[in-house]
Amino acid sequence: MGWTVTNVKRGQSTFLLQGILPVRSKGLSNEVIAGCTLAALGIPEVMGYAKIAGMPVITGLYTILIPIAVFALLGSSRHLVVGADSATAALMAAGLVGMAPVGSADYVALAGILALLAAGFLLLARVVRLGFLANFLSRSVLIGFLTGVGIQVAMGQVPGMLGVPGGTGGTLSKFWGTLEQIPQTSVTTLAVSLGVIGVTLGLKAVNRKIPGALIAVVGAIALSYFLDLSSHGVSVLGTVPSGLPSFGFPSTGWSDWKTLLPTAASIFLVILAQSAATSRAYAAKYDEPFSENTDLVGLGLANISAAATGTFVVNGSPTKTQMVDGAGGKSQLAQLSTAVIVLIVLLFLTKPLAYMPNAVLAAVVFLIGVELVDIVGMKKILRWRTDEFVVATATAVIVVVLGVEQGILLAIVMSIIDHLRRSYLPIDRVLTPGPKGGVKAVPLAAEGAQPELRPGLVAYRFGAGLYYANANQFADEIRRIVRGGPTPPRWLCLMADAVNDIDYSAAATIHDLHAMMAEAGTRLVLCDVTDTVRAELERYGTLKLVEGALFDDLDSLIEAYGNDGEPG
Repeated sequence: MGWTVTNVKRGQSTFLLQGILPVRSKGLSNEVIAGCTLAALGIPEVMGYAKIAGMPVITGLYTILIPIAVFALLGSSRHLVVGADSATAALMAAGLVGMAPVGSADYVALAGILALLAAGFLLLARVVRLGFLANFLSRSVLIGFLTGVGIQVAMGQVPGMLGVPGGTGGTLSKFWGTLEQIPQTSVTTLAVSLGVIGVTLGLKAVNRKIPGALIAVVGAIALSYFLDLSSHGVSVLGTVPSGLPSFGFPSTGWSDWKTLLPTAASIFLVILAQSAATSRAYAAKYDEPFSENTDLVGLGLANISAAATGTFVVNGSPTKTQMVDGAGGKSQLAQLSTAVIVLIVLLFLTKPLAYMPNAVLAAVVFLIGVELVDIVGMKKILRWRTDEFVVATATAVIVVVLGVEQGILLAIVMSIIDHLRRSYLPIDRVLTPGPKGGVKAVPLAAEGAQPELRPGLVAYRFGAGLYYANANQFADEIRRIVRGGPTPPRWLCLMADAVNDIDYSAAATIHDLHAMMAEAGTRLVLCDVTDTVRAELERYGTLKLVEGALFDDLDSLIEAYGNDGEPG
């Protein structure tokens, strides 16, 4: 019989080791195997992300050393893998353009500042409980954003795969410049790139669990060493430092901190949305609890540890999380196993990395970019919601044409606009007698009299919270009901079960409508009002206007009105 270590306070959102306990001896081997799988697949991936970020390649490994372990110990999700991520790496690179030479000590220091700022936003979000903000980036917008990032990343790796300098300027300008340099292609470099892509995709087609990228990387290093590819015009990484990262926080002027605040805010929103969405998906899959606010602490401290170890921003990674889940990992023990393997690589196995052709990393990153282009997801959005497809496509185009930072800001704005559009134009209905004695809801008529629930009684259901943007629609529909028929209804009941909030503008509109209806001989009554809205109406003085005309449900409304069309 196996032993078990149980977290007796699992339900407490701030308790340490939430993602690890309980530990069961029976599943330990699966966790270690999953950790080895993550290391095998993740090491070339994070090295590629370091290239996207403009950081020294070794710093990619640093992201899955201490930061991954910090979140494993302090986060609540049992599945989320934290490390370098393509979206945040691209955002970081865009934000640091022109501030320091890529890969320099100053650049690394600025990357550390970004990690600290992102950590500050994450911890502040925990203090004020802003975990819900993750819901403001819709899935369709995220698909469009990541698709745009994927296209941008893939296009940016073409020069490295061809062995040419590439163009300058924005993404499209750089890509056009690369196309013009195709006659200068290094055939040997191109062969290395195609070989890496062929091995990776070929082994993936055989079995997705085979670490094709790692095998391709190791094979390319061996070929580079034995065939001396550098003498054939293939550029290589050169000396890669071994050992543990140096510890200490970056030190720069306060002006740099202020300059990087907008980029850090964009990175924070991506971390918040992507990590929460991934944690939520796997918690639902395994029917396990998790706390978004606890994860904010884990992510914040993971980014502080990233800054303290000379690396860059870390994020919850959907791809790495899937790697662990597919390999049978069921807790953060798998991620701790990965950290141990990375430690061994850093201490003993960095010398061979010096022979790695730069084209190998370019090819690995190119494949990462291609995988981010979610054609299936975009097709599904197009099939299900054309309007959301337009939003997703616009986001992707902005990322490619203008940049990642502009793309995420647009994604946030468009998500909010899309939400406001839905509540701005709610689908409103009136209740009529059903075929078997019940009731049914029918759309409001464009003009003319509205169907009545009882003679003289119109039950009008508004389909959203009442606020300044939809108050005019609400008022227009009420006036149409009152004035559209030969005679105004005796009672007009606002069915408020879908109204979860009433702001000041909407309350003032209700007061104006009450006066208009009283003049027309129509009594305003309310039904199915929530406690929150009831308190708001009392504060606005609205309850005094409709005193004695507030009903808990439809039956009590009909009983009060009376079956003969006269008030009961």
